[in-house]
Amino acid sequence: MAGLLSSVRKRLNLEPGANSGDGDPVVAELRAALSPERVRYDGAERALLSRDASVFDGGVSGPVCFPINTAEVQAIMKIALAHERNIVPRGAGTGLAGGAIPLGAPIVVVVTKMNKIIEVDEDNRIAWVEPGVVNLDLTRYLHRSGFHFAPDPSSQQVCTIGGNVANNSGGPHCLAYGVTNAHVQALEVVLPSGEIAMLGGLDAEPAGLDLRGAFVGSEGTLGITTKIAVTITPDAPAVKTLLLSFETVRDAANTVSQIIAAGMVPAALEVMDQRITVAVENYVNAGYPRDAGAVLLAEVDGLAESIEIDAERIAQIGNDNNAIEVRTAADETERAALWKGRKTAFGAVAQIAPDYYLHDTVVPRSQLADVLEKIYAIADKYDLLVMNVFHAGDGNLHPLLVFDGRDEGILDRVHAAGSEIVRVSLDAGGVLSGEHGIGVEKQAYMDEMFTSDDLDHQNRLRQAFDPGCRTNPGKVIPIGHSCADIQALRKVPTGVWA
Repeated sequence: MAGLLSSVRKRLNLEPGANSGDGDPVVAELRAALSPERVRYDGAERALLSRDASVFDGGVSGPVCFPINTAEVQAIMKIALAHERNIVPRGAGTGLAGGAIPLGAPIVVVVTKMNKIIEVDEDNRIAWVEPGVVNLDLTRYLHRSGFHFAPDPSSQQVCTIGGNVANNSGGPHCLAYGVTNAHVQALEVVLPSGEIAMLGGLDAEPAGLDLRGAFVGSEGTLGITTKIAVTITPDAPAVKTLLLSFETVRDAANTVSQIIAAGMVPAALEVMDQRITVAVENYVNAGYPRDAGAVLLAEVDGLAESIEIDAERIAQIGNDNNAIEVRTAADETERAALWKGRKTAFGAVAQIAPDYYLHDTVVPRSQLADVLEKIYAIADKYDLLVMNVFHAGDGNLHPLLVFDGRDEGILDRVHAAGSEIVRVSLDAGGVLSGEHGIGVEKQAYMDEMFTSDDLDHQNRLRQAFDPGCRTNPGKVIPIGHSCADIQALRKVPTGVWA
């Protein structure tokens, strides 16, 4: 971290401690409530936290806070309320829709130091965790007891459970097990008022409105979660992972549709085109065929007898759709290698270009092949390289537009192509996002998916939690339906930068 900060300071011509915020009463109060070393106002650190993993910029961070418990989050909220300052919650910053980008120099609340696994109740299959717990760390902790946390985003090595809750994250295995919302039973949250509330509960059918469900996927606009009760899933007694290769993406997509039509719900159905499989092979040597136009990674789990039958049926459907090869992982080592390839696909593109724009839309499975062909055509139109890797079982597309951000005018072409990808997905009967959220990326398209009344009701819900619209303002709900003044948020207060 120190080396990274040093390079940022040099690039921005900032000295350590520049613009320390010593004269800002908000910074002083925050430091008194937490500790001076966990409230940062250094220009370089604020610059780092003015972006997330998306291709969107324009963010400017105000004071950066690193709370270690609920009481400190509550104190931050009360100080922000007293001074009418906005708040942006942040986990690991791996989001791809710009949801963690701070607009207008708000207080940024980073929850990564709240990273305790508080309690695991194996009998009732519940784990209480803090929001900064890394997704994969939770599964590794549970593995010794024969459990895991089912949502498994590709960023699970670094993304936090709090971020998963904010974006209602999914992953390859959400086809059978569901996205994050299906695995959260209760949430302790600090509301924008500074009050602490418990949403949901451990009862099978909690009474009253499902405020837990409203909070999951709200992208930090309703408050900050400080404790999360998640359902833990028993490891399956048996697992089989198949790799099917095809000459075309269409054949792979048709195979997926027919598997689901046959009444099967595999644990995962993931498709990668040739461009991404070659990149993966060059990166980690996962065992994918380099000459196939597309590969399908299919996994079934459950009782040994039943998965054997399902695996045979999947193989037959693949062969009926012109599969070049059908291979079953021989052991856990080969299975792990196949999944390592899938989970590192996004990192593999760094061999080709330094930047990528990963999209996230969902289309009906019956439309997969047609929409993918249109995406390839869009990339050609804008002279961009596109690679496709996606959760095929639920129609969740993740086209990667790979580029070098230093090229003149490239971002304009990337965003234009991204806009067309959104529209062909909507035209096919799809939706804006499967698991990455709306953020700033898809905010402008919300009125193409929802009616004016829908959006007004969404804003009324938000105002019920946050009447001042101070928590992650300028996200999700578009201008005209939001309580936030987007333009005001983009104006940086005087004195923010030294």
